[in-house]
Amino acid sequence: MKYISFEDADSKLSWVETANALEAGHRLEKAQIGDLLLSKGDRSLLNRGAWIDGVGLALKSVTVYPENPSKIPPEPSVQGAMLLFSSDTGALKAILDGPLVTKWKTAGDSVLGARFLARKNSRCLLVVGAGTVAKSLFQAYREVFPGLSEFVLWNRSIDKAETLAQELAKEGLQVRVTDNLQEAARQADIICSATMAKDPVLKGDWIRPGTHVDLIGAYRPDMREADDDLMRKARLFVDARETTLGEIGELMIPMAAGVFDETHVMGDLRDLCNGGTGRQSDDDITVFKNGGGAHLDLMTGNMIVEKMERGD
Repeated sequence: MKYISFEDADSKLSWVETANALEAGHRLEKAQIGDLLLSKGDRSLLNRGAWIDGVGLALKSVTVYPENPSKIPPEPSVQGAMLLFSSDTGALKAILDGPLVTKWKTAGDSVLGARFLARKNSRCLLVVGAGTVAKSLFQAYREVFPGLSEFVLWNRSIDKAETLAQELAKEGLQVRVTDNLQEAARQADIICSATMAKDPVLKGDWIRPGTHVDLIGAYRPDMREADDDLMRKARLFVDARETTLGEIGELMIPMAAGVFDETHVMGDLRDLCNGGTGRQSDDDITVFKNGGGAHLDLMTGNMIVEKMERGD
């Protein structure tokens, strides 16, 4: 059994490789998934388990403390670890740093969805939110969509957005910070929202035909990032029905209000990776809800362990 830290593996991974691993994983048997969420106020303990024969078994436990980055000294908002077991023997193969798996799983999930749902000629990427996930989204989309030429960032705190833009500039990625979300949304080809919002930050009447919207932030029943209008008029997809329908406010709140029902969800990643129809025309507005289920942690963690074992 080995422990794989963030420092051990992060620099050895790529976003294309991660998206490929997730796509391949969705072509195997359907994962058995189980979640347990405990919350006190805005703090959460999230436990997710998954089992895929031939890949393994995984249990990831993470804490989410949104106030941590504002502490002095700052601390990560998400912390935890993942256990990876062999599906052949049940033996513990590895313990992986939780933020390592979460980073590569989360943005990898989003860019895999965008492979099927975003227009191939997309040029402008808008990221909403300037937290840790936002940085990896810029990195992932730049690698997987090399045709992107304009990168825009909006955040409630303009100072935090400027800081992230400066960090990305050191990596050779020029990001324009905006204080006008409505205008930026109207001009974007791909919009990624990664906030802790409980009320919608994206409105349907801002979104032009052909846009792909990637919703990442909402992970609890009381959280959402897109308003009813956007969810209603889009071709709606999720990464997994089991971990989004009945679990996440992005879907639960409008469904409870009668805005739409489960049939409005056109498909999930398992459908898309096995020949299902995604985008139908360049005028479609597509929405992808990234729920980040444990099966994705398992696929990602297994990829990381195999890569570290190969030593490449």
